[in-house]
Amino acid sequence: MAATIETLLEEISGVDDPIEELQCLKTALLSIPVSALRDAVSGQRFHVIFSLLNSNQREQVELCVAILERILVALSPVSLVQNYRVELQGGLTHPNDTVKILALTQIGRIVENPDALAEILNNPDILRAVIHCIGAEKIAVPKQAIQSLSKLSHSKPGLDKLFQSDLQKIMKDVMATSDIVRYRIYELVVEISSVSPISLGYCANSSFISQLLGELTGDDILIRATAIEMVTSLAHSQHGRQYLAQQGIMDKISNMIRGAETDSFSSLYLPGLVKFFGNLAIMDSPQQVCETYPAFQNKVFEMALDPDPVMIGVALDTLGLLGSTVEGKQVLQKTGEKFKAVLLRMSQLASSGATELRVRSLDEYLLPYISFTQPFPELHCGALGIFTAIATQPWGQKLMISTPSFMEFVLDRSTGQTKEAKDAKFELVGALVCSSTTAEILGSQHYIRLKTYLREGPYYVSAVASVSTEGAE
Repeated sequence: MAATIETLLEEISGVDDPIEELQCLKTALLSIPVSALRDAVSGQRFHVIFSLLNSNQREQVELCVAILERILVALSPVSLVQNYRVELQGGLTHPNDTVKILALTQIGRIVENPDALAEILNNPDILRAVIHCIGAEKIAVPKQAIQSLSKLSHSKPGLDKLFQSDLQKIMKDVMATSDIVRYRIYELVVEISSVSPISLGYCANSSFISQLLGELTGDDILIRATAIEMVTSLAHSQHGRQYLAQQGIMDKISNMIRGAETDSFSSLYLPGLVKFFGNLAIMDSPQQVCETYPAFQNKVFEMALDPDPVMIGVALDTLGLLGSTVEGKQVLQKTGEKFKAVLLRMSQLASSGATELRVRSLDEYLLPYISFTQPFPELHCGALGIFTAIATQPWGQKLMISTPSFMEFVLDRSTGQTKEAKDAKFELVGALVCSSTTAEILGSQHYIRLKTYLREGPYYVSAVASVSTEGAE
């Protein structure tokens, strides 16, 4: 097969219109198993394929990219950088985005390998070109450039080169291109910062992070909203959260939630503020976050009662996150009447709200609150009451039957031992039995068991036979 590839390469070099020969080479390469590809291409020189990228013929360029994608992945990163470094650098400035992405992908492989990385660090022109790719118009190219550059954070030499050389100035120059490009640089910085406390230190010392944090309170509302998303991403790592706490960012965002009441444009960035604390609560402690930043919890309840579907949706998502943990359920139960008002609102949404909100209120929010094994009677009964409200609706029944273990829970009398829980479940069973679509949607077996449950009443306890063993040996 190696001889066939060599022959095809010679044929490609000797013709003016190599489309047919390129197609044959592509077919030959695709016929070789990936495991055998390295041996097949070893020793071959593919510079002619790179040279054919310099064409205005789209078909030719696409064939060359497909061939190179297949070949280059079979080469080791060291072999790649030693033999095709110049070609890859040229690909970064090619007018065709697929060529840029090909070059960026292979450079990403190179910087992950310590031996190959040294070659790149000694030729920083490649990294300069990669940084400039972040300013490209179509998102696919910047996305791959960010991914490749972020891999530099896995080594100290890579971090030194990116933040302690002229590359840092180039990043700042590229940032100045536009708001969109600036946030792509922020995305890169946040991704690098998330790797380790050391990489975060490099980013913090370079002033990129302080600039990002300053955007939280900027005059441009849309930029502010984007900054909040970036800061939320930074908070995904423990060392990122510690840094943000040291910088007073949690307090700042809490104050922004309070101040949103007097800002007519707050609907554009308020959801991001709430999502920040919602994620924080799950990663750290719901109780600690809700007690330390009460403005967050109060705002979530307020948003749940808001007429704006966007606000309701964010509230549902956040309450669903909190309700996914035992500690979160405890925190919500302690709020008493506030949470009861939210449950009532969810009942209204579940039975008559817009389709999207109906699904979200049930799937993302209420299902976590039917905690089959945890002692939260108020949450338990409130959620059952909402399912009772939709029990006669075909779509509600379909949701129930599609939820794993839901019908088993309904028919299991050992769950919900308080009188209130037994009554709430009995009402749900009664509503299901009275619906004309229950037998068809839930199945005849479930329908028969529901009718038996209803006939036996809410407090029925099955008799357990007692067998005397007196005198048994």
